[in-house]
Amino acid sequence: MAGIYDLLNSDMGLQLIGGLSQESNQPEDKTASVLSMAMPLLIGAMKRNANSPQGADGLMDALNNKHDGGILDNLSGLFSGGVNDDVKVDGLGILGHILGGSQDNVVGAVSKKSGMDTNGVMQILQVAAPVLLGMLGKQKQNVSSSNGIGDLLGSLMGVGSEQPKQQSLIESILDGDNDGSVIDDIAGMVLGGSNSNKSSGGLGGLLGGVFGGK
Repeated sequence: MAGIYDLLNSDMGLQLIGGLSQESNQPEDKTASVLSMAMPLLIGAMKRNANSPQGADGLMDALNNKHDGGILDNLSGLFSGGVNDDVKVDGLGILGHILGGSQDNVVGAVSKKSGMDTNGVMQILQVAAPVLLGMLGKQKQNVSSSNGIGDLLGSLMGVGSEQPKQQSLIESILDGDNDGSVIDDIAGMVLGGSNSNKSSGGLGGLLGGVFGGK
């Protein structure tokens, strides 16, 4: 199953970055930076929520109904003429549900590390959140019950011995115990990949892949 690096570095990921850059009026490199940092945090927050039966059931219900992946079928249409307000409202609701009281911590940390103001980060995340749930909706075909949702989220973050460390670092930001200085470590572990080109830079490897090493 594709991890978050593969999704962001795919044609669909490039289309998402370009569309969000246009929508938020932010440079593409900064938009890619925000996504590469924020996506692992959002996945980690969902994984933490899914540790409870109620959280897992709630996420499965959302994926089975509203967020079945249909949003990915026409990304060009999503960004054509500006993103529909209904999508943005949905995204704000998703962020509030996933992050709860940690939302300001996450937005602040991503803003600090990416160099983008918090308003720009929020503009990107409120559209990226429904897209992320759409990705999960597309990939949950092999998940028959809410018991497997944590494994699905873990597969997006990458499989390996570093996964518990990833989750611990993510939760340090979610809990407000860190000023964001560990976010590069998260990006490096989640986006580092398995080959030398990816692992040599983590976030830099992603941006190099996206923008041809620029």
